[in-house]
Amino acid sequence: MSRLSAPYIAGPTLEGACRVVARLNAEGKLATVDVLGEEVHRRVEAEAIAKAYHAALDAIAVSHLDSNISVKLTALGLEIDLDLCRSLLANVVTDAGSKGIFVRIDMEQSAFTDDTLRLYRDLREGGRVNLGIALQSCLRRTLADIDDLAGLRPNVRLCKGIYVEQPAIAYQGRDPIRASFVQALDALLELGCYVGVATHDEWLLERSLTQVAGLRRDEYELQMLLGVREGRATELVAAGHRLRVYVPYGERWYEYSLRRLQENPALAGMLAKAAVQRVVPGRR
Repeated sequence: MSRLSAPYIAGPTLEGACRVVARLNAEGKLATVDVLGEEVHRRVEAEAIAKAYHAALDAIAVSHLDSNISVKLTALGLEIDLDLCRSLLANVVTDAGSKGIFVRIDMEQSAFTDDTLRLYRDLREGGRVNLGIALQSCLRRTLADIDDLAGLRPNVRLCKGIYVEQPAIAYQGRDPIRASFVQALDALLELGCYVGVATHDEWLLERSLTQVAGLRRDEYELQMLLGVREGRATELVAAGHRLRVYVPYGERWYEYSLRRLQENPALAGMLAKAAVQRVVPGRR
């Protein structure tokens, strides 16, 4: 697990994550830092993760790194108490705002979607403008969610989604999920939303590039995971696109890696392919 995960996680410490972000910035890439630790079940754990995010914000600001942060609400106590989660999240977003740093709320399993969107809306309507949300094209509800959020003109990270969901909740198979992604991206662009197009799927990437072709460079970005398709990411930056790399770090790297593979065994294939690409340059 350690060997498999090493290229895709910035290590256990904030210092290691900052080194990775600095390297990415030197390559012309943006970053988003994520503190590993989700589905916590004790208040003290949620508070510790919030504290780690405040430390990350301080480090990003002091080192002048071009990075935002990404948070999973179960790491901030969503399963413990909604008000606790709201309070910890609001404090992190306020701290980030004071430093000119953007915060992305990640999207987790469908069981948390309603509460995640509720907290996002609450904070945005409360004046926190440095806050965005992630939406998953695999979920059948996503177009309706975009319509519901239209008045906020949300900043959205659009991804396929990695969680295995029931057919009544989520599209099954590559083509329906791709089709939903394209529709969701069209809907967001029509609203004038800033979109982070988060995909390693070359077909979907090429289609998305066509959809954003008429936009200015500062009206969208592309997003990839640390260690995955690095050569393609470099090509996209050279072509003039803004590209952001997701940089997870923390002591709970093992639990994170194991959970990702348990939730979606297909990820093992993606990581194996990425490993081959690192050994055989040019392979996609």
